[in-house]
Amino acid sequence: MPRYFFDTYDGNRLISDSEGIELQSVEMARIEAQKALPDLARDALPDGNQKTFIVSVRDEAGQVVLRAALTVIVETAPDNRSA
Repeated sequence: MPRYFFDTYDGNRLISDSEGIELQSVEMARIEAQKALPDLARDALPDGNQKTFIVSVRDEAGQVVLRAALTVIVETAPDNRSA
């Protein structure tokens, strides 16, 4: 079974996965990457109005086979903005 490595980036810090996990297919890796994104966002809430969280999935050869991203945008209603 192939091994996939999930590198994460929270806008400030890149964490490279050196262990990886065995999965049946790239499609299964896609599902795992998508499941990881909300946890990344929860652990590193935006310190501004926008932040993008990325999970890059590498195969055993080190090639990126997919990338999933989640962008959090905070907008304040016009009548609630500070003058």
